[in-house]
Amino acid sequence: MRHRVGGFKLGRNTSHRRALLRNLVTSALEHDRIHTTVTKAKAIRPLVEKMITLGKNGSVHARRQALAYMMTPESVDRLFKTVAPRYAERNGGYTRIVRTGKRQGDASEMAFLELLGAEQELNEKAQKRAEIRQRRQEEFQRQLEEQSAAEGNDSGAQ
Repeated sequence: MRHRVGGFKLGRNTSHRRALLRNLVTSALEHDRIHTTVTKAKAIRPLVEKMITLGKNGSVHARRQALAYMMTPESVDRLFKTVAPRYAERNGGYTRIVRTGKRQGDASEMAFLELLGAEQELNEKAQKRAEIRQRRQEEFQRQLEEQSAAEGNDSGAQ
């Protein structure tokens, strides 16, 4: 029986688990979406929501509490300037867990933990990545054409 068993151990000792959760919370607030196991997503969900609530408070004390927990000052700045104002009218429920299937290597259930309302920002990032990928592809094609043209000239000279 699991009576009164609280929290997720995640197969780690206390310090390792704390570091893992801090890193995941920092990444989730920096990138708006992270891909992790379902169990880790469920473990960090309340922590992410607590950080957003601190961000909505906006006081110096709340900022110091967030700095004490999160790993980078840049992520705290992003929390207080962009993430928390997004949820000014919302009382909790800032995250969503979307299951994505099993991982290839060990069949662990995987999921995205994403912040609600960040879809527009995530779509913009995806578009930028697609544009960069397209430019690289075009550059690669140009290099191939130049290389084949140079080889054609070399074979004709011999």
